[in-house]
Amino acid sequence: MKSYTLKNVTKIISDNVIFENINISFESGKIYGLIGGNGSGKTMLIRVMAGLIKPTEGYIEIDGQKCDLTKKKNIDIGVVIENISLYHEMTGVDNLKFLASINKKVDKNRIEEIIEQVGLDPKDKKKVRKYSLGMKQKLTLAQCFMEYPDLILLDEPTNALDEESTVRILDIIRSHAEKGAIVLIVSHIKDDIFSVCDKIYTIREKHLCEVEQ
Repeated sequence: MKSYTLKNVTKIISDNVIFENINISFESGKIYGLIGGNGSGKTMLIRVMAGLIKPTEGYIEIDGQKCDLTKKKNIDIGVVIENISLYHEMTGVDNLKFLASINKKVDKNRIEEIIEQVGLDPKDKKKVRKYSLGMKQKLTLAQCFMEYPDLILLDEPTNALDEESTVRILDIIRSHAEKGAIVLIVSHIKDDIFSVCDKIYTIREKHLCEVEQ
């Protein structure tokens, strides 16, 4: 994938305009940031981009071709978003093995590799229900990165992570961009995360605006 483009994208819920007329093109190998306060529409935009919900108006193009991601995924998408479910009675590795069995794109070695990269122990037999909030966040990030997706959408990816873990995750993000992925990091803060971004945007008065770095 070379480009992922939003064309005149608007989302309205119960007569409430979340955002409108968003036009932006994301390029392969780039890291983008989206900042803004709670309720500004950041997470809703990620849901549209991931194909979890339809825009009220407008559409998405992938490499210049119009597509409806709610019907057919033209690209591999990795998502970290609020309320992603984990299997709490499984270990972290078993969670990833189950997810990997759906697409059959990665093997046990890759699963153990990404578990280690995010800072977890692949030999840990602890059930996810006993994980700390930070450990759950790391596992959620591992499932996002595991299959080398074309488009990586990260909503508050460093939530509950300490400084060392944050550096580790940012390094992983850089490595995926270097391999050609498009990465969008959404957050309400600038520090740390946006040191990796090529461009930063915000949703202001329902419209997408670029922020000077």
